[in-house]
Amino acid sequence: MSNIVKGGEFLIKEIPANEIFSLEELNEEQKMLRDSAKEFIDREVFPQKERFEKKDYAFTEEVMRKLGEMGLLGIAVPENYGGLGMGFVTTMLACDYISGVTGSLATAYGAHTGIGTLPIVLYGTEAQKQKYLPDLAAGTKFGAYCLTEPDAGSDANSGKTRAKLSEDGKHYIINGQKMWISNAGFADTFTLFAKIDDDKNITGFVINRSELENPESLTFGEEEHKLGIRASSTRQVFFNDMKIPVENLLGERNNGFKIALNALNVGRIKLAAACLDAQRRILNHSIQYSNERKQFGVSISTFGAIRKKLAEMATGVFVSEAGSYRAAKNIEDKIEELVAGGLDHQAAELKGVEEFAVECSILKVFVSDLAQHTADEGIQVYGGMGFSEDTPMEAAWRDSRISRIYEGTNEINRLLAVGMLIKKAMKGELDLLSPAMAISKELMGIPSFEVPDYSAFMSEEKAIIANLKKVFLMVSGAALQKYMMDIEKQQHLLLNASEILNQIYMAESAVLRAEKHFSPDSVEAAMAQLNLYKAVEKIIVAAKEGIISFAEGDEQRMMLSGLRRFTKYTNHPNVVALTEKVAAHFIEKGHY
Repeated sequence: MSNIVKGGEFLIKEIPANEIFSLEELNEEQKMLRDSAKEFIDREVFPQKERFEKKDYAFTEEVMRKLGEMGLLGIAVPENYGGLGMGFVTTMLACDYISGVTGSLATAYGAHTGIGTLPIVLYGTEAQKQKYLPDLAAGTKFGAYCLTEPDAGSDANSGKTRAKLSEDGKHYIINGQKMWISNAGFADTFTLFAKIDDDKNITGFVINRSELENPESLTFGEEEHKLGIRASSTRQVFFNDMKIPVENLLGERNNGFKIALNALNVGRIKLAAACLDAQRRILNHSIQYSNERKQFGVSISTFGAIRKKLAEMATGVFVSEAGSYRAAKNIEDKIEELVAGGLDHQAAELKGVEEFAVECSILKVFVSDLAQHTADEGIQVYGGMGFSEDTPMEAAWRDSRISRIYEGTNEINRLLAVGMLIKKAMKGELDLLSPAMAISKELMGIPSFEVPDYSAFMSEEKAIIANLKKVFLMVSGAALQKYMMDIEKQQHLLLNASEILNQIYMAESAVLRAEKHFSPDSVEAAMAQLNLYKAVEKIIVAAKEGIISFAEGDEQRMMLSGLRRFTKYTNHPNVVALTEKVAAHFIEKGHY
């Protein structure tokens, strides 16, 4: 197990293709679970899709109960608490294939199995786990997670909800309000956060609504009317002298912010998974429509402009899958390594996910941005019909929009990913300084004019990725030297650095997946090459904007020269030929 990578280490290490995991490597049990989830969604959910758009909250609850009966709500819950106790990759897989048809179900499922259940799995006492988890795993009770308040969104610790110890010392009395609470309308098990007295930090609590002494102490606003996810129950929640037994405190006092952060780390990578099958389905509808729709006497799938869209949508799916399942397996391996080292599973899972928090943020941003873009392009392929409620595209577009906001907005996550990397470097967990200094020396030296041997499959692509990592280290290293501890205030620059970081991780994931599982003439290789070319172009824009904004004179000239050197192809790919190859493959196949 010594080859287990650290979180963020991809930036300073060449990762061999045989060390990454992808969907091609699912075992039989995982394939069976994927197929049964997909079959259920196609049979029970897809034909009833319009019920979600008509705000049929009861139908969302009904589907959730059925998922509970199938065991699909308890995949991440340990077996001794009524769950299936499966590994991290399998939990990703279930989330992926359950979430694709409608954002309403995706949100209900994600909120229940993620933030509604995981804090109890990870932080609950033995008694709390025995009490709450079996019902949550079976779907006989549903979970909701009450963190956000009107004045406390990204800054969760600034919440005004308060808990006071009762005079007899047996209860906490909770007062306050929460908003945007998913599943609030049908949940029974509430995980909530409040400050005890004048504590600096929030504390977590868990309670079943059905067990409250005074049912009126927990009340709800009306269902929110939203742009998308229309049948996902979203309400305000009000605590009015709500009594919670002292043994219902979750984790430790003052530790609620940590619970919230760790639940969100898991939520971020799961959100990436939740966007995958949505992308596949949008692409499949687009391919089928473009094959059937005739204009000027031919299918519109024969037109280059449509083929380009379909090729880029398919490439996006391939890349999104590659990054998501690579990181999921890294997390799973880390958890297993920690358990083998003597840590209990609860602590190991926390540490495993925390280790790859950078990758979780990268995936959340990249895949949710891409899902929205894919839905937008889906509407465009359909033309005027795409704007109509009679086709699946407009609902997909509305549903995908929320993904860029929840689990921390994409802007917050971009800043977080770079910030967490810097913190890892400051703590000595990741040596970014030595490679950054080596690049400074390299820039002072004379570049080699030898033409490398790129005959091996994906060798030039991997060399380019290695150089793109130098771009990140060059730009972020110089910015850090200039701003030091004030770097956090330079949000423009951090956003540029984040774009470079995201593109590197996802491009590398796709290239390594193609190298490991496919041949040089495969459509998968073409998608990896096509994506890398686009990634290089985006990195040039982001890096140049950063360099000319904070560097001057000789330093600026040297870094711009380095940028040109590190983003140079020896053999440029034929972008149009690659695009045509991908489009032709999927148009003929009829689906992804």
